[in-house]
Amino acid sequence: MQFLFGAGNMHVTQLTDAYGAAIANPTSYPLAVLQEGSIEESADLKELYGQNQRAVAIARGKVKTSIKIKNARVLANVFNAIYYGQTLSAGLISSLTETTGALIPTTPFQITIAPPSSGTYAADLGVLDQNAAPMRRVASGPVTGQYSVNVATGVYTFASADVGLRVYINFQYTVSAVGFKQTVLNLPMGYAPTFRTRLTVVFQGKSMHLDARNCTCTKLSFPFKNEDFAVPELEFALQDDGVGQCYDWSTSE
Repeated sequence: MQFLFGAGNMHVTQLTDAYGAAIANPTSYPLAVLQEGSIEESADLKELYGQNQRAVAIARGKVKTSIKIKNARVLANVFNAIYYGQTLSAGLISSLTETTGALIPTTPFQITIAPPSSGTYAADLGVLDQNAAPMRRVASGPVTGQYSVNVATGVYTFASADVGLRVYINFQYTVSAVGFKQTVLNLPMGYAPTFRTRLTVVFQGKSMHLDARNCTCTKLSFPFKNEDFAVPELEFALQDDGVGQCYDWSTSE
């Protein structure tokens, strides 16, 4: 007898980008740390009635096939391949929320930001004083409770009256040597990448396999919550591959 246990393994292969251009050498990506998933088939029914209570004929109308998954590992290449289909480049955009703080020094009352991983300062995200109260940003000449910042250099200047005060500087920064980044464009309606999805579930030496030939991602979400892992959720809609074939599936029994 055959049973299914576990979430299985899924791989996606991008077929076209958001503009409809075929991928010359498509790369297959694993949806690693797959948590759960489902394959759903739904169809519209058309019923023909005469004078009696029951239908005399029932025909199937439109059919929709969808796949829903929860996948824990975050991979920019995967999300771009199946949802965005746009340009992905190297580099990381991040932010630092200060928890240690620094003391405002004497003349010239400045603190210079040193982003992690030899990064580059990008934007001010506010300063808190030692009582966790927000300080006010001004263009120049700060007085007590205020600060100014040179966004080109990441140099923060404080009031002479606040020397010795512990402050918590929060900021955005970029790193060029690690990560991926993308500027998502506002494309015309109808533009979306397509991809192929393969799912295999193996239990006690027997397997079930689904090969969906042409998919479009209809949903991508990142549900964050305190004291738990973020598990992105994705939903795919299936269509035929241009020659009338939708998907292949097989079981050991």
